[in-house]
Amino acid sequence: MRLSGDSGRDRAYQYLRGTVLSDPAVSGTFINEQAVANEVGISRTPVREALLMLAAEDLVQLVPHRGAFVAPVPGREIAEMMQARGVIECWAATTSLAAGDAPVEAMSAVLEQQRSIVDKGDAKEFIELDSQFHALLVEAAGNSVLGRLYDNLRAKHVLLGVVALQRSATRRQEVLDEHQAIVDGLGSGRPEVAEKAILSHLDSTGSLLMQG
Repeated sequence: MRLSGDSGRDRAYQYLRGTVLSDPAVSGTFINEQAVANEVGISRTPVREALLMLAAEDLVQLVPHRGAFVAPVPGREIAEMMQARGVIECWAATTSLAAGDAPVEAMSAVLEQQRSIVDKGDAKEFIELDSQFHALLVEAAGNSVLGRLYDNLRAKHVLLGVVALQRSATRRQEVLDEHQAIVDGLGSGRPEVAEKAILSHLDSTGSLLMQG
């Protein structure tokens, strides 16, 4: 969900969704409304409004008299999320290639940014670029409805990506190799090659996450 306003609620929403909910340390805890209000520079009322929006997106659970709980992502949801991403991204690859609009150069540029921080950047920064890499492909397909659906997966995309990096010392380099295979598949102009690379990448991440 994209917000363009500058209200306290919108700023709290963006902070919660982009920073708090993508932190694995927050999983299994209640959100401290006052801490969020202090960080964003607003009162607690717009924070609560933002949490209502996030609850509607199933990103937090509102517990009476206790507040907003960030539930760990269960294995079934991880599998379903990877499946949903696979459907959307493979469709985007086929559609953008058919239209001659596959964003090979833009995705390659993001991949180079990932390479530049593979040994020195933090996990969150690396996975934010990962999310951007995949979003470029979906955006290129030009379907705004699917684009919004995909964007709604972003917070959990980043969260799960960070968790995956924490579970494997070699995962960063593997991501670079898998992203290169996706770029090469798109560059070949063959949808089946691009789709195979996309599904292989998502399967690798999903398998690593399901081990926990």
